[in-house]
Amino acid sequence: MNEDYLNHVTKIDHSIISDITKKYWNDVWNYAFLITKDYDQSSDIAQDVFVKAFKSINTYRGEGSVKTWLLVITRNTAYSYLKSAFFRKVTLFDVMHSNASAASAEKVFFDMNFINEVWAAVMDLPRHYREVIVLDAQYEMSIEEISKFLNLSKGTVKSRIHRARKILTKKIKEEDGYARN
Repeated sequence: MNEDYLNHVTKIDHSIISDITKKYWNDVWNYAFLITKDYDQSSDIAQDVFVKAFKSINTYRGEGSVKTWLLVITRNTAYSYLKSAFFRKVTLFDVMHSNASAASAEKVFFDMNFINEVWAAVMDLPRHYREVIVLDAQYEMSIEEISKFLNLSKGTVKSRIHRARKILTKKIKEEDGYARN
């Protein structure tokens, strides 16, 4: 093992590593899942991302947020996994919970059913639409941030978000048989 690497590792404050991992684990795992649609692979990818990040922490230049840096590593790692393995299609299950404390069981059921329908529709989008819509809606990245992150023009990002929303709206209206407010 390289002596410089050992010196570098021993100088890293392990509480910082733990804090970063706890803070961003869900974001990394969710983004890996968005790309792979596989629970087990997403866990493996998330672990790999943090190992890669801490092995190369000296390459982080501080130009973007730590979260964005980790998501870039996640994207590259997930696409490497996709190139090397076959993934079966899975549907995102109940990952969002209602905060309403006094909602009726019927309302909670229908709200959760709708959320599941939306996530299932998102997961059925082609990857290039799925990726931009989640970065926009879930991670609240700006058009400019998504553009830099995916190395696409702003116009391409805007177009993909618009098309993804249009597809989702149509699909959800078809599944429900009516427009939801």
